[in-house]
Amino acid sequence: ILFSIFTIILTVIIFLFSAPGGTRIDDGDKTKKTNHCVFSANEDHETIRNYAQVFNKLIRRYKYLEKAFEDEMKKLLLFLKAFSETEQTKLAMLSGILLGNGTLPATILTSLFTDSLVKEGIAASFAVKLFKAWMAEKDANSVTSSLRKANLDKRLLELFPVNRQSVDHFAKYFTDAGLKELSDFLRVQQSLGTRKELQKELQERLSQECPIKEVVLYVKEEMKRNDLPETAVIGLLWTCIMNAVEWNKKEELVAEQALKHLKQYAPLLAVFSSQGQSELILLQKVQEYCYDNIHFMKAFQKIVVLFYKADVLSEEAILKWYKEAHVAKGKSVFLDQMKKFVEWLQNAEEESESEGEEN
Repeated sequence: ILFSIFTIILTVIIFLFSAPGGTRIDDGDKTKKTNHCVFSANEDHETIRNYAQVFNKLIRRYKYLEKAFEDEMKKLLLFLKAFSETEQTKLAMLSGILLGNGTLPATILTSLFTDSLVKEGIAASFAVKLFKAWMAEKDANSVTSSLRKANLDKRLLELFPVNRQSVDHFAKYFTDAGLKELSDFLRVQQSLGTRKELQKELQERLSQECPIKEVVLYVKEEMKRNDLPETAVIGLLWTCIMNAVEWNKKEELVAEQALKHLKQYAPLLAVFSSQGQSELILLQKVQEYCYDNIHFMKAFQKIVVLFYKADVLSEEAILKWYKEAHVAKGKSVFLDQMKKFVEWLQNAEEESESEGEEN
């Protein structure tokens, strides 16, 4: 065996803590020395990767050391203040490469949320260097996937002091450091979180039958506060409205029930479908819902006509959906349902154009 267990552990410790020429504390044998130390290595990715490969090979050969190594790295990151800026950089690069090759799990990053590291800016500075090294090994999707699995995707703002824990500050800091992918990832995560909270609150207000004017005011305030586009809100509204009812299981009765319910909330949907893209998203949501809930299959055309008459959907949006913007779910069934109404719309449009020309 190339290394004994003791020598393996010794190697790990020496690589992280010793200066070149370090010796084993419990052994007076001066022949057991190393001239290698990650902190004295050149500060470039390829050099640090060579050190990472040593750890990677050792852990792969002796799997029982994996958990111990993870624990020691967590402890090591807790004491980053003890290292110089250059040493922190090399350790960040080493950690990022080890995360990239799978030797370490993303959970080691929890050590960076320590108050003292966050307050002094060490956590954010170290994280930037670590993520750069990590993303040099793996693409952004792989990195963000690892963060999700470790439940760290929603904690990234904690790398900054409380007074700086904003998406804008994070985005600028990481974008300036050349990590725009992570900035975009955080914005998406925050947006998803905001939408979940908005949906939960909307569901509650609809179940309490709050006046539509109050719901409209609340949604507009949330859109402004969280910079949410109308296209994101319209789908949430549809979902909440449809979840607010215990639907009849009989197909012949559910259409009548749906039309009565949706007529009540059509003014709410109309406020947040003022853009063509929002209308198309609503149409697609209705299509998907009717397909996924079999009792609604025959109700699709009736719902669309109701929304058309209530000024929720425009003629242009319906025609665009019919020609090119429909989704695959139930496509043939729903297009067939809409055929006569679409023909009526097209004829009405042609007559209108003809009258315009004559005038």
